[in-house]
Amino acid sequence: MNVVSNTGTVFAREMAPQVRNPAGLLFTMAQPLVFLLLFGPLLTGQPGVGGSSPWQWFVPGILVMLGLFGTSSAGYFLLIELGSGSLERMLVTPLNRAAMLVGRTLKEVSMLLAQAVLIVVAVLPFGFRLYPLGALAGMLVLALFGLGLGALSFALAIAARKQETLFYGVQQILLFPLLLLSGVLLPIDAAPGWLRGLSAANPVTYIVDAERELFAGTFSAAALYGAISAAAIAAVGLVTGTRAMRRVSL
Repeated sequence: MNVVSNTGTVFAREMAPQVRNPAGLLFTMAQPLVFLLLFGPLLTGQPGVGGSSPWQWFVPGILVMLGLFGTSSAGYFLLIELGSGSLERMLVTPLNRAAMLVGRTLKEVSMLLAQAVLIVVAVLPFGFRLYPLGALAGMLVLALFGLGLGALSFALAIAARKQETLFYGVQQILLFPLLLLSGVLLPIDAAPGWLRGLSAANPVTYIVDAERELFAGTFSAAALYGAISAAAIAAVGLVTGTRAMRRVSL
């Protein structure tokens, strides 16, 4: 119960600035929205997209993109606290170290889900069809993915606290291959064999496929594989992040 209450305390602390400045919620949505508005219409009639509306295929991928860009950058704020000494003041309190990690990560997940809901609502007038049960399941998979990726971002920030450029370098090196190989922007089916092989080795690919299936109202094997992939990322992220938080020194 102490861990739960400590997690709530950290979560409330992290959410307070967001509540006072809700404009930040829209700022992190800028890049996915640019892709949605400028790239989405170009997919009409493209092979592999399927259906009469490109939004049904494209929007679920954009939600995963939102998770990639948003939660992978979460460690930036921890780097600021590490540099300013703010985290040190928290470390000497009785707060549970695991709760410090989980509370921060839950804040990132809450922001991600709020942004995802806004995007889905925004595209409804343009022909995007909503299947409530599938959308709910898709949001749960997205939350698991964001939970793991956010925790990994915090672990990276702790590891790179004395070399901040290392954080940005590793993040960018991993971010774009994960994004492009997952088939968010274009179908991978027509790609060369070696590219399809790399895509199959990318765990984000299965999450993107799952989101497209679930938001189409289909509970298929692809949706199950995506849920398993998201759960595995969440487990690895929480274990790695918790260990890093427990080992960080003053």
